[in-house]
Amino acid sequence: MNILKNGIDTPNTLGTHHFGIFSSRISRNFKAHVPENIGISFNSSSGNVFHPFVEAYFPKNPEVRLEQSQVKWHDRAFFFLDQETTPAHYMNILVDAVIKEFRFEIDIPIAKQHELDISLRSHLITKGKYPLSIFTSDEFIEWTHSTIIAKEDPYGRRYYGLNQANIAYLDRNGNTLELHNNDFIFSGIEFNHYFYPNFNFNRTKDIFINFGSHLGWNTSKYNHSLDIGISANGLKTFNLKNNYQLNLGLAFNLLRKNIINFNNSIDLGNNPFLGTGEADIELTKFTKNNHYHALGVNYQLQSRYNKKEEASYYQLIGKWQEIRGGWHHGISTLYKTLTYWAFTYTYGWNTGKLSVYLKEDFLVNNAADLQSGINFSFPIFHKKHL
Repeated sequence: MNILKNGIDTPNTLGTHHFGIFSSRISRNFKAHVPENIGISFNSSSGNVFHPFVEAYFPKNPEVRLEQSQVKWHDRAFFFLDQETTPAHYMNILVDAVIKEFRFEIDIPIAKQHELDISLRSHLITKGKYPLSIFTSDEFIEWTHSTIIAKEDPYGRRYYGLNQANIAYLDRNGNTLELHNNDFIFSGIEFNHYFYPNFNFNRTKDIFINFGSHLGWNTSKYNHSLDIGISANGLKTFNLKNNYQLNLGLAFNLLRKNIINFNNSIDLGNNPFLGTGEADIELTKFTKNNHYHALGVNYQLQSRYNKKEEASYYQLIGKWQEIRGGWHHGISTLYKTLTYWAFTYTYGWNTGKLSVYLKEDFLVNNAADLQSGINFSFPIFHKKHL
């Protein structure tokens, strides 16, 4: 068996977001063609998520909403008394953990232009202590701020204490989500079908496009539901001198969350759609023995979890004097587009490939703040004719 370099190596780098882990989000697919082999991959990720306890009120009265929208969010003065006098929705959230994701995936070529991927995902809530969490631990992040950046992290980790594992969320409908150290979640099963059309520019321009349709079955007690989605992925390949190859990728996808609910699912964002855009660049060096080294950079944009208009009138309450920076992020980032940068190294050989990545949130949405991962994939069966 021989595993070939097929487009851009893309380990699953989806963020370990405390809402996102319960839904079947869509990852990019930058393959040039249907794989020749049935393949298996194991993916493990570790992400540090942190948001101090914050409360939010959402006035129901349209006049009060209009008044609130004319005041900057940190200067608003909505005081809740009761549902008769000052009707409002209420939620609160606390997120402090290192979330580990374990993903098993099998890729099956089912026809010359069709591929089926089946993926199982699960998550473990941890305190993130050494040695199981090195780059994503609280100690490493705080050491980086103190020693390398030379500026203390203002977001409250030291105030609340390092190495905590508590996620507590009360949604606007009165449902609660609580997770603590060593809680294990079997989050879901995903089915991804990809179609690789055969265009003339595939051969003449080394441009490859594929389209995906996606079905996700979320299995946790907090969100037992079905998701559906679509995606489009494009790849451009440049074969350079001295056994180098440059690949550029661009992907877009749209997920409709909770198209069917099997229970009273918790509100994990009232925006029913999650859209994502991703761009990749990867440089590969092939060795004399047909192995390769690949360095890749990925930039990702994901749409907000909650409807944007609510941010114009919500009232946030938290320990702003004690924490000073980021005390509001547990709520406010649900109304912002999330951005991530991921840096990947892959070593490929005849019968497998190993990828490691580091993912950073440079806009400090802390969901996840810093994330690392490793992926190992290999073929198990070779299909000679599709």
